[in-house]
Amino acid sequence: MKIETFFEKFELFAEAPNGVQKMRELILQLAVQGKLVPQDSSDEPASVLLEKIQFNKELLIKEKKIKRNKQILHENLEKKLTKLPEGWEWTRLVDVGLINPRNEVEDNITASFIPMNLIPQFYGESIKYEIKEWGDIKQGFTHFADEDAVLAKITPCFQNRKSAVMRGLENGVGAGTTELYVFRPLNGLVYSEYVLIYLKSPDFINSGISKLTGTAGQKRVPNDYFSQHPFPLPPLAEQHRIVAKVDQLMSLCDELEERQQKKRETRVLLNNVAINQLLTAREPDTFAKHWQCICNNFDLLYSAPENIGKLRQAILQLAVMGKLVPQDSSDEPAAVLLDKIRFEKELLMKEGKIKKEKLLPEITVDELEYKIPQTWVWSRLGEICELITDGTHQTPKYTPSGRIFISAQNVKPFRFMPEVHKFVSEEDYQGYIKNRKPEVEDVLLTRVGAGIGEAAVIDKNLDFAIYVSVALIRPFKNFIDSYYLTIWLNSPSGKHKSSINTYGKGVSQGNLNLGLIRKFVVSIPPLKEQKSIVAKVDQLMAICDKLEAELALSQSEHEKLINTALHQLLIIK
Repeated sequence: MKIETFFEKFELFAEAPNGVQKMRELILQLAVQGKLVPQDSSDEPASVLLEKIQFNKELLIKEKKIKRNKQILHENLEKKLTKLPEGWEWTRLVDVGLINPRNEVEDNITASFIPMNLIPQFYGESIKYEIKEWGDIKQGFTHFADEDAVLAKITPCFQNRKSAVMRGLENGVGAGTTELYVFRPLNGLVYSEYVLIYLKSPDFINSGISKLTGTAGQKRVPNDYFSQHPFPLPPLAEQHRIVAKVDQLMSLCDELEERQQKKRETRVLLNNVAINQLLTAREPDTFAKHWQCICNNFDLLYSAPENIGKLRQAILQLAVMGKLVPQDSSDEPAAVLLDKIRFEKELLMKEGKIKKEKLLPEITVDELEYKIPQTWVWSRLGEICELITDGTHQTPKYTPSGRIFISAQNVKPFRFMPEVHKFVSEEDYQGYIKNRKPEVEDVLLTRVGAGIGEAAVIDKNLDFAIYVSVALIRPFKNFIDSYYLTIWLNSPSGKHKSSINTYGKGVSQGNLNLGLIRKFVVSIPPLKEQKSIVAKVDQLMAICDKLEAELALSQSEHEKLINTALHQLLIIK
């Protein structure tokens, strides 16, 4: 691909996944390869520039202001490295400026103080600083002055490209974090902004990562890497043209990023409005109208993965509101189901198969979040279940092999994942399952942590014990479909019940109390409709899965295309 094509297709490339970020990196890399702006044969070549810089350094050496550097022949650099454009030279920062110089300033002069958190990460960010007296900061900190280029040397700041040109400092001087390397140009013979482009370029950063030394979390780029890594030096006039072009293209990236953000926000807003209209529609005709609107604009609304997640949640909420499948007046009403459940529960209590529980409070109007169809009924979760308990409260003693032991990490929304588990002894297992042995089509609900309130049906015939982090819910399966119950628990209404009953009480680490779980107010359809809802949700979730897979494939292919194009740009001779 030609550079001209790159500029013509700039906006198109930026639309790719992470496109703008890749464009920013490409701009920096092309800049230091001499591919961003054309060369001008009338420019004074970099070889002459190096002579001038060396002359200035010799004066400083004679005045004993600096020491002589260990020299290497530029010809040797040329042999080892890729060919540069005509008029450029391979050199090192240590050869074209001062490394980590010290400032000579009166103690009572005010100066800028810059800790690491104020060192900019992105190209073009302005410098922020605190003001302190020089006497308070001259010892134990890194010195810098206006026009110096600085680089963070410690991980992860180095990888994050924390670097800047110091400009606008208080009285032109400053000090700051010791985790900086400093380059000071001599008499404006090297343009600091061009050095900054070099310090932020992908090749410099990626090569530096491989040179990091030290312990984990405290790794640093060696001083020799900063000062002696090959530095491509263009003519001074071209340095200025490069910086101007980088500034122009980075501004264009800013505009594209802002435009993309507005598009994303608009798409999210439209999606939120469309879904809210569905959820609040009171009449079937109104609901049908809004659903058709979503169908007509499906490609627009669901061209981003985050919106598909919202669609999934809307499907679940519509399901538990009775809006996903039509009602059939011939279905046995859910109120009759409740009567049958009460009868069966009383029978089991008489037979001593289940314990008599405390009466649950009557459902109040304030607890009803939405309107349900006439054939549906509201019920406390405890009223429709023969068992609601949790796993062992004892700290388990794990064994290399034995009986399977499951915790909250094995449960995600609609996914029971027992494959990665721990083991406990047979003796402990028998104690753990007493009065709480999980069965097929029981429901597991996470009780603690960030994933609180996530539910899945046990869909495998598997013997295992559970930890206290998981609640075990066994509905009366002749009347309540476990998969429908899981839809309700994972729906926004179910998740809302879980959150307000835990984090809403000001608890930093949520803990979903069993008593609160029993009090959940659940919307119950007729049994036949429960099964229709489960089938419809499965169908629609499969569509969401397919849509997400197609989006991922499309983004992957788009990313491959742009990566190929960018690679071709970088290898242009």
